[in-house]
Amino acid sequence: MSDDDDRAAEFAELRPLLFSIAYRILGSVAEAEDAVQESWLRFARTPAAPESVRAYLSTTVSRIAIDVLRSARVRREEYPGPWFPEPLLADPYQDPERALELSDSVSMAALLLLERLSPLERVVFVLRDVFAFGYAEIATTTGRSEAACRQLLVRARAHMRADRPRFEPGPRERDELATRFFAALSDGDVGGLRDLLAAEVTMSGDGGGKAPQFARTLVGADRVARLLASAFPRMAGAGVVRERHEVNGRPGAVLRDRAGRVLTVLVLEVADGRITAVRSVLNPDKLGHLGPVGDAWAVHREIVGSGRPTPN
Repeated sequence: MSDDDDRAAEFAELRPLLFSIAYRILGSVAEAEDAVQESWLRFARTPAAPESVRAYLSTTVSRIAIDVLRSARVRREEYPGPWFPEPLLADPYQDPERALELSDSVSMAALLLLERLSPLERVVFVLRDVFAFGYAEIATTTGRSEAACRQLLVRARAHMRADRPRFEPGPRERDELATRFFAALSDGDVGGLRDLLAAEVTMSGDGGGKAPQFARTLVGADRVARLLASAFPRMAGAGVVRERHEVNGRPGAVLRDRAGRVLTVLVLEVADGRITAVRSVLNPDKLGHLGPVGDAWAVHREIVGSGRPTPN
């Protein structure tokens, strides 16, 4: 086997880890894949083999992600409406010893909290608390001292803890609640939905100005239950079908048009035995990695033309 083949094999083995690091830093599947690809190109061009390929590639992909994140922050600040991460149906990196940290860190709620951190705080938090990298490796990645990295981590943890829900249930309880939720949704059962929602539940959508979405976040169990119970049965009448999926480690669904093209990804956040947030990603630019993307505006027009409420 040639040196190039050896490098390709080492890179392929580490690719899931590199993607998972980059995705958590960037919140974007497309940008994470680009960062991983750029890491490969730099690795392939390196004249001498690194002492630790894992350390070299992790550092490289993290530094690329930091640069991308810094340039993306202005775009995200000017983003029309709520900005959500690109939905991820399956995390390619698995580590049974850190399964809980990996699952929690990839949820949309966690990624939105990470958005509030500075790029360096985010990288330090992801590498240390999610992937258990040593401070020496993190210092090399960030170009800061180990002491400075520890301070960055303290601040990052404080931000992350401040807005986390008090109690998050395990996968089984989340799935049971989601099953009841989607059954009530199919039946248009307002009371059944209301019973599953937290009093201050929020419902919001990320259309990026490219798909129909609410003008503002909807708040309150009664308002959200009534809208869901009204909208989804009528969307079904327009040929929209729903597939249950785990999305970013949480219960959710992919909505498709009658041709099977993706329209929306829906994800539920659960805490204290109730659904606390219903988020939908409709921006077609964020759905392409899931397959052909449908025309949400066409579905919107069909529903409006028949007196049905809009999809979200």
